[in-house]
Amino acid sequence: MFALVDCNNFYASCERVFQPQYNNKPVAILSNNDGCVISRSDEAKTLGLPMGAPAFKYENFFKQHNIRVFSSNYPLYGDMSNRVMSILEQFTPDVEVYSIDEAFLEFKGFDDYNFYDYGLQIRQRILKWTGIPTCVGIAPTKALSKVANKIARKFPKKTNGVYVINSEDKRIKALKWLKIESVWGIGYGLQKRLKTRQCITAYDFTQLSDEWVKHNMAVTGLRLKKELLGIPTLALEDHNQQKKAIATTRSFEYTYSDFDNLKERISTFATSCSEKLRKQHSCCNMLYVFIKNNRHNKIGEPYKSLSTVVNLPYPTDSNLIISNYATEGLKEIYKKGVHYKKAGVILMGLVPKNERQLNLFLNEHPKHQSLMKTIDYINTKYEAHKIKLGNQDLNRTWKMRQERLSPKYTTNINEILTVKCH
Repeated sequence: MFALVDCNNFYASCERVFQPQYNNKPVAILSNNDGCVISRSDEAKTLGLPMGAPAFKYENFFKQHNIRVFSSNYPLYGDMSNRVMSILEQFTPDVEVYSIDEAFLEFKGFDDYNFYDYGLQIRQRILKWTGIPTCVGIAPTKALSKVANKIARKFPKKTNGVYVINSEDKRIKALKWLKIESVWGIGYGLQKRLKTRQCITAYDFTQLSDEWVKHNMAVTGLRLKKELLGIPTLALEDHNQQKKAIATTRSFEYTYSDFDNLKERISTFATSCSEKLRKQHSCCNMLYVFIKNNRHNKIGEPYKSLSTVVNLPYPTDSNLIISNYATEGLKEIYKKGVHYKKAGVILMGLVPKNERQLNLFLNEHPKHQSLMKTIDYINTKYEAHKIKLGNQDLNRTWKMRQERLSPKYTTNINEILTVKCH
């Protein structure tokens, strides 16, 4: 059996743990640079606040409905997530952290367990030890555990936040209840195509022929169908598995139109990617560079998303080489007069460092490897990026606009809660 444990309105719940005066009141969390709404409490959803609502357009809505709005406090959310995940590991050794607020659990050798009671134990322990409310869905496959979780979330009073699909009748009833647009792994384009074939529910999808599903949705679609039929085809993912691409993308606190500022940011992002690359002992063969302006800008500037792929002459993990080629990529796509708001670097074509194909005529300087090792050692030892490239701003760190930021209650000793006893 598999379980999906999902934290309810996670970001909003994290804020409420340390500010209980906002329990049962509408709360919203904003994205980077206080851009748009990325998390809402149930009360805010009831008021009609949509996900992704641009903050500047909804200021009056916030005031009108007394919605408490917070900037994203990622250090707090990350720490609370780690606490939840460590609790889950007490219930089974097989845990896949699916996202910051979700995890799959696999129960091997739990044949004699009452899974409903076990789910309640999981939920109650997380609530007691962290204050975070969760829902638990348990079923024979990962896809069905997603369905069970949705039922537990939709009907909290009937299910007590836990739902188990442990019979064929429950499976069919759940799939007939679930709309096709809510099925895990089916995007908007596929929804439209499936609805033309009268696929309104998840159950309708399972009645399609294997040939049609494989032809239109490839092998992943066929696996999904089998999962919904109760046939396990998706195992827990290995956390030690190497990434196939490494990215660093950021929105800026302010817009930049000059090349020098963008160059400094791109170089910094490329260096960050290189460090991640070395941590998994890989090298890259190509990199993707992009810059964008704000789609919702107030000056009426047309939306521009510019990008390029740069092929490297040989696989490398060197800050110097990757940064230089990223800068060359920026030169290709940069256009004057555009107020850029976001940029990023993505490393692709990753190969294990000990298996990279060397070039007979071109290779990086042999001293780069020892230099990168020394830089990583110093930056790790002092827990800060003390050593940077010459084209980076030595006094600059990435900073977001966070005008509604709550304290870092669990990660900064100067911001922990103070208890006064009388």
